[in-house]
Amino acid sequence: MAPTGNYGQKTVITRACLPSLKFSYHKPLSTPPAFLTHLPPLLKTTTALRRQVRGLSPLFSAATVTTTAPTDVIIVGAGVAGSALAWTLAKDGRRVHVIEKDLREPERIIGEVLQPGGYLKLLELGLEDCLEQIDAQRTLGMVTYKDEKKIKMDYPLKKFSYDLTGRTFLNGRFVQRMREKASTLENVRMEQGTVTSLVKQNNKTVIGVQYKTKDGQELTAYAPLTVVCDGGFSTLRQSLCHTKVEVTSYTVGVILENCQLPLENYLHLIIGDPSFITFYRVNSTSIRCAVDILSKASLGGIANYLKTKVASQIPKELHDSFISAIDSGNIKIMPNSNLPTDPYPTTSGALLLGDAFNMRHSLTGAGMTVALSDVVVLRDLLKPICDLNDSTSLGKCLESFYILRKPMASIMNILADSLHKIITVTPMKKARKELGQVTLDYLELGEFFSSGMLSLITGLNPNPWSLVLILSANMLYGVGRLILPFPSFERLRDGARLVSSGSELMLPLIKAEGVRQTFFPASIPTFCKAPSDRLKEY
Repeated sequence: MAPTGNYGQKTVITRACLPSLKFSYHKPLSTPPAFLTHLPPLLKTTTALRRQVRGLSPLFSAATVTTTAPTDVIIVGAGVAGSALAWTLAKDGRRVHVIEKDLREPERIIGEVLQPGGYLKLLELGLEDCLEQIDAQRTLGMVTYKDEKKIKMDYPLKKFSYDLTGRTFLNGRFVQRMREKASTLENVRMEQGTVTSLVKQNNKTVIGVQYKTKDGQELTAYAPLTVVCDGGFSTLRQSLCHTKVEVTSYTVGVILENCQLPLENYLHLIIGDPSFITFYRVNSTSIRCAVDILSKASLGGIANYLKTKVASQIPKELHDSFISAIDSGNIKIMPNSNLPTDPYPTTSGALLLGDAFNMRHSLTGAGMTVALSDVVVLRDLLKPICDLNDSTSLGKCLESFYILRKPMASIMNILADSLHKIITVTPMKKARKELGQVTLDYLELGEFFSSGMLSLITGLNPNPWSLVLILSANMLYGVGRLILPFPSFERLRDGARLVSSGSELMLPLIKAEGVRQTFFPASIPTFCKAPSDRLKEY
């Protein structure tokens, strides 16, 4: 059990609050915690704060703004991250107010692949039943195609005693099930509205949001913690982090009806020219085809591009259905964006989550795995805090969140962006092309070699040092293949070029994630030493 929320004028302190006496960032508490001397703890969204807010701007005058009932956590956005967080915090006794701009079922062509590591997090949150009644499909591994060569790779799942696989589905159905699940809890208030701005105290601490309801009414909601997870097109992230969004390519998606994959229950990756094509089943009758488009100019005549450039590269079993899908005209386009995590250190009371905070290429289907992992980390950090109005404890908790999330997030980000660059055709860089071939040949060596890479891609092994080890082994294999059996000057030169190309590719990605934060988190001054069970997971 977790802290008990307040639903009236009484405050209930349960045994669940007692473990917080041991929760310390630097040393054990020498004085009684604030919630024992300042009761009630969760009802401090009060008149004083509202007066200060109304004094900040004419927008917050009493004539135009109506305040809502006090709450513990405001969540902006009810996608995968927002809905999962609302469910888990409400289960822990928090009063949660979710504000989502559109509660209709979304239509997206990304966020349809849940890797096994993400499914583990879904189990940990108690949300696995959200995959029921949406015709979700099991995935057991991946099949890659390149130059008439096919490589089948199974997920490394043998060490798990229960039935663990990946899942694929239509994103909108999954999101709606999660929203319904969260709404079943009485302390979750899910409302349709558009958040226009964050409400700050002294231009520093976020104490709530201003938003417009579906019928146009302008309201202000207050809470000690605001979590912004309004997606990749977030309008609020600029208030909380450095915005360095870079569009790396575009995903063009179509749905193929009533056809069969060459190998059912596997993701299919075709490494073509100039980029890749993926196929996976989203329900029992439909298959998603996602085509990576590098140039925005190609989007102008996209139907013709798909027929003339892409159709000839896909398996013959899917060709006719692919052409029919193009002719139907139901073609959707989404940008693939890169957004490293770079939060403002001076902002308190608010947190970014999901694609609003961190994005990587969609090639590996890592988005939901990272988001669900972040929800688990945040849940465990917030559990010992009985009073979210304790700004010191909450501030240290949020600082610790940015460190504890790094192992999983950094690996998924680095692999997604590096693999996309490796398999993308770049005529000016011969060594990059050789690096891509080396990676495929390394995976083709067998289960021992492919399982290590897949354990990282799927989120089953969130250990940054495993990433270094496997990438080094991949590089050594490539160099050894070039210089053996008889080294020569030309072969040594090619080997050096391969290492240089790999370093040129990987080092900027690692730097963007933060070397110290990723590989040496314990050296960060604000690193939270508790709860210790979170560290064992990594």
